[in-house]
Amino acid sequence: MRFRAKIVDLACLNHFSRVINTIAKLAKTCTLRLTVWKLYFILSDKVANGGASMWCELCQGNFFDEFQMEGVAAEHNEIYLELVPENLSRALKTAQNAKAVKIKLTNKHCPCLRVAVELPSLSSSSRIVTHDIPVRVIPRRIWNDFREPRVPDFDVSIYLPVLKTMKSVVERMKNLSNFIVIEANLSGEMNLKIETDLVSVTTHFKDLRNPPWVSEDACQSSAQDRDLESMAEARIDIKKLQQLLAGQQVNPTKALCNIVSKRIVHFILLHEDVSLQYFIPALA
Repeated sequence: MRFRAKIVDLACLNHFSRVINTIAKLAKTCTLRLTVWKLYFILSDKVANGGASMWCELCQGNFFDEFQMEGVAAEHNEIYLELVPENLSRALKTAQNAKAVKIKLTNKHCPCLRVAVELPSLSSSSRIVTHDIPVRVIPRRIWNDFREPRVPDFDVSIYLPVLKTMKSVVERMKNLSNFIVIEANLSGEMNLKIETDLVSVTTHFKDLRNPPWVSEDACQSSAQDRDLESMAEARIDIKKLQQLLAGQQVNPTKALCNIVSKRIVHFILLHEDVSLQYFIPALA
């Protein structure tokens, strides 16, 4: 099992660093799945226990100048590692104007991702700062626990308003309640609501558009038969929503939200070379 990769292009390095910062805001620990073409960052807190889950996918060719890996076996050419993304984020913070960054899976005293940052220096030789990030190798027998979550059979799918605007609304609401209700319909309207014994506040968004879904298995039947004005709603933990919005450093080209009434809110943030899905279960 081997993995080594190198980033030389500064724009790619900064972009990768922003993606890792975003993930660090969403997950204390996560699973890094390495394949020949892609990297995946996976958080699979069991939604049933009220935990959020995340699936973030990157094409390695858009970030790395060199990328070599050999998985656990020829027919299972993948590697699954558990790590603390904050540690990786910290290591990359030292690489803001680096000449190159190398990442390698090593096993000195324990399995580690070694991040070697080559910094420019005034003399001809360059300075290299290394960070060893402990990881746990996840055995093959439990890989199935980390499969891509299915897009739920949602009632409403809607494009999100400008994330900065939404973030400032949610931050103000967070001071008033621990819960927020997201509701939306198929006429491009979305409301964010909080209700407590003392106060009820609603922010309305209009003209957001609803994405056209082409479903393979007609999973969208529920949305197609829906009255366009009727609202689908879910009450969720406001902190989890705020984490998602506060962590956004990737500036997605598309951001949308699927609501399964009273069950789950599924966010999809798309950038040219990164896609992030985030699932927040509804609370009773």
